[in-house]
Amino acid sequence: MKKPSDQQDSGYGIGDLLGLGSQSVRKNYYPALQDRIDELEQERNRYKWLFENALHGIFRANLRGGFLDCNPAMARICGYPSADDLKERVIRLREQLFCSAAEFDAVRQELLDNGRLSARETRLRRADQTPVPVALTLLRRPDLGPEVVEAFVADITERVQARQKLEQLNLDLEHRVEERTEALQNANVGLRYQIEEREKVERELVLAMEAAREANRSKDKYLAAASHDLLQPLNAARLMISALQDSHLPEQENRMVHQVHRALEGAEDLLADLLDISKLDQQAMQPDLALTDLEALLKGLGEEFDAVATNAGLDFRVHTRPAMVRTDHRMLIRIVRNLLSNAFRYTRSGGVLLALRRRGDRLRIEIWDTGVGIEASKLRDIFTEFHQLLPQGTGGRQGVGLGLAIVERMVRVLGYDIDVASRPGQGSRFVVSLPVGQTLARQPPTEPENLHAFDSGFNGARVLVIDNEPAVLESMSLLLERWGCSVLTAPSEAGALALLAQLDAEAAPAVVLADYHLDHELTGDQAIHAVRGSLGRDIPAAVITADRSDDTRRLMRVHNLPILNKPVKPNRLRALLTSLLSTA
Repeated sequence: MKKPSDQQDSGYGIGDLLGLGSQSVRKNYYPALQDRIDELEQERNRYKWLFENALHGIFRANLRGGFLDCNPAMARICGYPSADDLKERVIRLREQLFCSAAEFDAVRQELLDNGRLSARETRLRRADQTPVPVALTLLRRPDLGPEVVEAFVADITERVQARQKLEQLNLDLEHRVEERTEALQNANVGLRYQIEEREKVERELVLAMEAAREANRSKDKYLAAASHDLLQPLNAARLMISALQDSHLPEQENRMVHQVHRALEGAEDLLADLLDISKLDQQAMQPDLALTDLEALLKGLGEEFDAVATNAGLDFRVHTRPAMVRTDHRMLIRIVRNLLSNAFRYTRSGGVLLALRRRGDRLRIEIWDTGVGIEASKLRDIFTEFHQLLPQGTGGRQGVGLGLAIVERMVRVLGYDIDVASRPGQGSRFVVSLPVGQTLARQPPTEPENLHAFDSGFNGARVLVIDNEPAVLESMSLLLERWGCSVLTAPSEAGALALLAQLDAEAAPAVVLADYHLDHELTGDQAIHAVRGSLGRDIPAAVITADRSDDTRRLMRVHNLPILNKPVKPNRLRALLTSLLSTA
């Protein structure tokens, strides 16, 4: 009989090829086989280590029974001291692990139907019988048993808590809206001549705020309403209140009007913040770069905040230098305005400084204050949405905490840098810096010779207002007449042309103010073009709109039409009207 190591008659083996016998070949394979076994053992130990040290729970179980295997993380999630303790004590997943038997049945049925499910949110029962929210990913393993599954479990307690906080924020916003509505209702008491107009504004405002409460349940719906439907009645209310402020009212009624004015400003600022933060988060806000006189921009903001400083009894200084930059004018103004508002909000004594300085290869916009200051550990938190530091002496929560979040995102979009330094009790310093390479040679601004001719009033200047909202037409007409204008109103392009056909040349308007969105999908720039064609000349004109999109701003720039966003601020409307009449 031949030995196993003898050569077979069927042909040459590997030993013949190598010059070795079969026994030598087997011996030669032993080291390689042992190395492979060692590799498999190392791999098994690696997976075992990952299984035991994973941050998320992992288990294998029988849906008709309990756990077959689980890792320590699963035991921690369920509140058990060890994985073995969890396996021993939970022998029925349906009754002992899941908070809801119906939920378990739904999970089991989906596994039987589809073989797997991913990231399903549910609640498991901990050892102390309290629920823990988790996200389950399950895979059916019929090769191991008809109802054996393997699972990955993530504890989503923090996510659920964040969702609850957001729901609470929505409730707080709804309560704030209700407070504004109540303030408006109380302010209406006692007004005589304006009662009918104010009741009309109140109804529109209540409808708009009802729309806002509904929009809180859906972000997209909220933003759509805010961009037009909500800003329209706010615009009418703002203009009406501005007209009332110019009236001679008794002291009590004047105080009520002032309270309504502040309430409307708060609602307007909140809407603008929510719209901007949404567009920034969705990366839908792109910079519209244009040559900008940075010195004039900062001086204009200084004049705007002079009254704030005077009312607060604070010292306010502005130090600038000539500089022309290519930037997004609207975004840069918003950045500096938010920083100045923050400085005045948290400064009770001392003052605020706005400065433009050159430091090496950077141009720096600096805002200094002597306010309450910020702790070093919380300097980065101030740029988080809905986050406010509430040091003693600041009067509690103010706004919703979006101002600095908007600043940080706009700075990032523009490619600038922002830095903050602060000492509690001594004040803070914010610095927005941009590369000197973006600065250009300063060009002297051209100013019409008669720019200041309308400081005391508009002396009967004829203004044509085109808007499809009757409330806006009425409130705009009332405000402009208080300023000394002779106002013509039309609800549409056709109405404006019909009105012009009835006037002689001397009664023609000197300026046109048109709403952008008119009825029947017509636009204000089209109406302005038609009016200019009817008059036979390029009459100065501007577009007033609740549409804050970048596309609309670029379109109006192509048509060389100034744009003013609703709700209209009276001081900006007056400045725009002065500029248009100066070029007439």
